[in-house]
Amino acid sequence: MDKIHLAFSGLVTALLSITPLLAADSAATHRPAVPAEIKAYNIDFNWGPGGPNGFPKPGLWADADPKEHVAWYKALGCNVIQTFCVSCNGYAWHKNGVVPEQPGLKYDFLPEMVRLAHKENMLVLGYFCIGSNTRWGQTQPTLSYGIPSEPHIPFTDEYLTYLDGAIRDAVKKTGVDGFMVDWLWSPTKRASNCGKWLDCEKKLYAQLMGEPFPGEDKLSATSMTTYGRKSMERCWTTIRKAAKETNPECLVWLTCSDLNDPRIANSCILKETDWLLNEAGDLQRTEVAKSMIGPQTRMITCLALWNGQDPDIVIPASRKAHIGLYGFTKPTQGSLKAPVATYLQKPVQAFQGDDRNIAALARAYLDLPQDAVQKTPAPSAPSSKR
Repeated sequence: MDKIHLAFSGLVTALLSITPLLAADSAATHRPAVPAEIKAYNIDFNWGPGGPNGFPKPGLWADADPKEHVAWYKALGCNVIQTFCVSCNGYAWHKNGVVPEQPGLKYDFLPEMVRLAHKENMLVLGYFCIGSNTRWGQTQPTLSYGIPSEPHIPFTDEYLTYLDGAIRDAVKKTGVDGFMVDWLWSPTKRASNCGKWLDCEKKLYAQLMGEPFPGEDKLSATSMTTYGRKSMERCWTTIRKAAKETNPECLVWLTCSDLNDPRIANSCILKETDWLLNEAGDLQRTEVAKSMIGPQTRMITCLALWNGQDPDIVIPASRKAHIGLYGFTKPTQGSLKAPVATYLQKPVQAFQGDDRNIAALARAYLDLPQDAVQKTPAPSAPSSKR
């Protein structure tokens, strides 16, 4: 009997030991398939009041309810939600990570978004702003050109170590299906240092170019482009390696405002990215990009106020060419936008700016005609009791 008891105990122990692995495998297989037609949107937590620049103060929208957000995206007809791992103010949207969470974060936002969205057969992709991070600039003043709301971070060894850890942590802990890579640009201005390069970036220049930094007044445009390209490609390699080593199926989604920029055109970055967003939204750059991407890369185009694209042109042309669609805008009603029904109750032309884009995308995502109008149903009359 003792032998039987020991054998049974050993079996129980073995089963208990593999239970977490079985649970993990079950959770992993629940991930929805990548859709044939990408219908994506982002209620953008990057821009808002209270911060020292154009980015929001830490903790703004920290009460955002994942249930309400997933419901909004579902009503819009999305199959891809783009939200945040770390937003531009430098604070994370998941708890207990290597990057401090948004102060006062009410819910474990990103993991809950993933859990709830997967139940609705939607993918969730997070976000990292690579070239701009207010908290990094505040905590690492010798490694950043201040904290403007523009690219200000040299891609030094120290910064890449931070980025590597932040990405691995977010991908592992949240279950996110991937993430958007934004502002993958070396610093565009050095005004906070009187136009002079920081010592850390002079060191990086020498490291990448194999020669001492020549001085601001002797730096040629060609050398500047070559340095920027090398720096960005090295940063990209860190990003992609961190994502794929943590989860080989993690989707890395590059967004780029100018695909013709010589620092990125025809680079390994465009060839290796899983998804590529032409944030400028124009059909010409989207078409040109097809010759610069890898065989696995999915093209997506953008409707947003800043790029001024006409949804009446972009939506039908993109769908015909099997180009994914995406839009973004900042919250206007708490951490959300108006209910999706609002955008369907009036013609698309009745809206302006990003509201017009939402109205047009809602009809495309829900497979409705662009001239469809859905009036609010009249309340039913109360039943009378006799």
